[in-house]
Amino acid sequence: MDGTRLLFVLFGGLLEVYCGVSANRGGSPSFTDEIPFKINWPGSEFTLPTSGAFYKEDDFVIMTTTEKEKYKCLLPSLSNGDGDDDKVYAGPTPGDLLDPLFKESSCSYRIESYWTYEVCHGKHVRQYHEEKETGQIKVQEYVLGSMTKTTESSATSGTEIVPTKNVEGQLTPYYPVLMAHGTACVLKQNTPRSTNVLYVCHPEAKHEILSIAEVTTCEYEVVVLTPLICAHPKYRFKSSPVNAIFCQALSGSPLRPHSLSQMDREQEELLKPPFTAAAAGVGWWKYEFCYGKHVHQYHEDKEQGKNIVVVGSWNAEEHLQWAQKNVARSYQFKDDGVQKVKLVSLFYGHGDVCDLTGKPRQVIVKLKCKESESPHAVTVYMLEPQTCQYVLGVESPVICQILDTADEKGLLSISS
Repeated sequence: MDGTRLLFVLFGGLLEVYCGVSANRGGSPSFTDEIPFKINWPGSEFTLPTSGAFYKEDDFVIMTTTEKEKYKCLLPSLSNGDGDDDKVYAGPTPGDLLDPLFKESSCSYRIESYWTYEVCHGKHVRQYHEEKETGQIKVQEYVLGSMTKTTESSATSGTEIVPTKNVEGQLTPYYPVLMAHGTACVLKQNTPRSTNVLYVCHPEAKHEILSIAEVTTCEYEVVVLTPLICAHPKYRFKSSPVNAIFCQALSGSPLRPHSLSQMDREQEELLKPPFTAAAAGVGWWKYEFCYGKHVHQYHEDKEQGKNIVVVGSWNAEEHLQWAQKNVARSYQFKDDGVQKVKLVSLFYGHGDVCDLTGKPRQVIVKLKCKESESPHAVTVYMLEPQTCQYVLGVESPVICQILDTADEKGLLSISS
């Protein structure tokens, strides 16, 4: 990726034309997605930094926005952050560090729109879907892989070569554990399904599933965040240094592009309390979430009015008790070189009593920072993995700034 292409990506859809790349960049290394950049908008009185990335006065691009605003953008010399020395490590292997997790029969779960994924560490990976039919629960399931003596021996042996993977924009070391001998795959001549479980260091993690994907037919890849392998220096997460790009206004243009400033103002308005999300459900029901208050499921009828079912009500103490045993805050690895909160989970209990269980309804609200072409897009969905126990998902780029205020228990700092 060359300098002009990089700047076009960073400006998003604001730019129309770009030109004037210095010929002196011919000997520079190529831009890669593993190196983070951040655009700064300094005023006319600007001096290049004397430390960090190296800059040349003639190493720049001229950028023009769709509103004909012009900027001269100075590009840094690239840095990939690979300055760690290779010290001799004589401690436990990553397999040894994960061994307590494998022995304690611990399982992690990920709930998606249809399937629920279960990773029982050191044992198996399973996907299943439950449906209620005439008072009975029908389960559809596939074993995506199981631990065997062969895979166990390979998983617990040390290796000098540490593999890496681009995880959410950051080149990240991981420790792979192969789960083979799963349910036969009809699409591959009844070849057993298999899964590669990639364990990635994260100091605050609780062995949660970051992602799951079918990389080829009936072959899967699961990324699990765990603090256990962080004790091994070669598996620790290393954030890349942020490389600043300085864009100065030309020809009477504003300090920052007008469209960018307008987007910031609109987002600030959206972040003002009360923080409420509502969306049409599939069919009969609609859902309403009000942070720190309640989750409602409702139906509006012209004759009978609004029928409301309280799915859950907020109680801070109950949420804190839930957060001690569950992951309330998850990170994404990189946003301009620093960790950002990607997902916050909140527990709402004491809903209306469920006729089928005789117990109050309860819901886990999952607030997710999700990139979108539309900066104001909001997706709301409701799942019921168990009878009258729900998961409400709210995904939007609008809530990314809000999630960054979350503490380790998932509590947000929203001023009134």
